[in-house]
Amino acid sequence: MTFAPKAILLILNPTAGRRRRGLVKAVLRRVRAEGWTVDVAETTASGDARRLAEACDANTYAVIAVAGGDGTVNEVINGLAARGDTAPALGIVPLGTANVLAHELGLRFSAAAIARTMIKGRALRVQPGQATNGGTDSRCFSLMAGAGFDAKVVAGVSSGFKRRWGRAAYLWRSLVEALNYRPVRYAVDIDGVRHEAASVIVTRSRHYAGPFIVAPGADLSEPLLHVCLFERWGRWQALRFGFQLLRGRLPHTGGYRVIAGRHVAVSVLCEAGEDGRQPVQIDGDDALTLPVSIDLAPGAVRLLQPA
Repeated sequence: MTFAPKAILLILNPTAGRRRRGLVKAVLRRVRAEGWTVDVAETTASGDARRLAEACDANTYAVIAVAGGDGTVNEVINGLAARGDTAPALGIVPLGTANVLAHELGLRFSAAAIARTMIKGRALRVQPGQATNGGTDSRCFSLMAGAGFDAKVVAGVSSGFKRRWGRAAYLWRSLVEALNYRPVRYAVDIDGVRHEAASVIVTRSRHYAGPFIVAPGADLSEPLLHVCLFERWGRWQALRFGFQLLRGRLPHTGGYRVIAGRHVAVSVLCEAGEDGRQPVQIDGDDALTLPVSIDLAPGAVRLLQPA
């Protein structure tokens, strides 16, 4: 009989959640007190977390953990997805601005709860989504891919602005995008059926921007994409959708609906006075450009959630 090693590789993004760095130290103390070994690897540049996840030896580490935000988690998801069930399970120490995946997994934000999940949690097997642009540029996501208003907000927030102001940076940029709103119509093909929208979010999760609900029927354990269609145009509609999201009423708002499917294609149908790039945000990062096709990734990852 073989036993999983009581060892964890913790990938730490030193620029994420600097005010919560004490949480990482507290988690490490608790995990080590249970007799586990923890090796810490700090990232220094984009792509480091993915490379560490790709190279992490499952014979050495039972768990690969991430201390960072959704963007760092996304890098690790991309590194683990192709490895399948032979890869270590993934634990999360939430340090970022939104920490959507932590909310989705029901993870409590205390050191005791995080440490307990890391060493005694239940592994949930999840197929990430996968967005591809032109057949060459591809990115997996555990949470969502978005085009339209939210993607432009994400593209307009620099990393420095986000580190300094946190969620307020996104609120400010949302107001700027609403005031500068120019209508763009997107074609959204879901399993071969054409729809039109002013914005679209293709999600694997119920949550968005932290604790807010966009797709009540979504479940990480089910192999389905949930396509959130914002069907009404205009700056006031954009502000209305945002207000309803904050109120927890977005799924019940007129002009908004969610459709489940397995294959999604998003492209620009027509633009009104707007030229240039149409960005696609992946798990909160400006990652791709339209058009994109979105499917479930062929591989899976194991995410640790509270037992």
